[in-house]
Amino acid sequence: MVTIEVVLGDITTENVDAVVTAANESLLGGGGVDGAIHRAAGSRLAEAGAAVGPCSPGQAVATPAFDLDPPVRYVIHTVGPVWEGGDAGEADVLASCYRRSLRVADELGVRSIAFPAIATGVYGFPSEQAAKIAVATLRSTPTAVERIRLVAFDEATRDHLRAALR
Repeated sequence: MVTIEVVLGDITTENVDAVVTAANESLLGGGGVDGAIHRAAGSRLAEAGAAVGPCSPGQAVATPAFDLDPPVRYVIHTVGPVWEGGDAGEADVLASCYRRSLRVADELGVRSIAFPAIATGVYGFPSEQAAKIAVATLRSTPTAVERIRLVAFDEATRDHLRAALR
């Protein structure tokens, strides 16, 4: 059975097999968590992203982790939905990000994985609603992953994720 943990911190320093990045469709790097992961992994991450991109919202693809510290071996890139008020299928796309990231993790033999709060930054998805979707999707998706860490960048997001876990 999978264990889900919520932490406040820097996803680039997580002690996991894979980290998920909230990417843009080009997979070339961006702001927020994606920019932080790209900076930590080095320039080869953007080159690898260009080779496998573009990636549509709700999809996920993997690249090597390059300069991220071991044991991180993979970066799983997923593209969240841009918030348009909630009536444009955003919740389904966000859930798909988590499901497909787990599917990619399973294909790679990943046992531990760290997720950011996908789409809650510049894409504008409300943090509380996103937390509920993340936790419900991760709990209901069959996976061989043993440990999932939900890494919040700020205390409000951490609190929403913790509440969703209860």
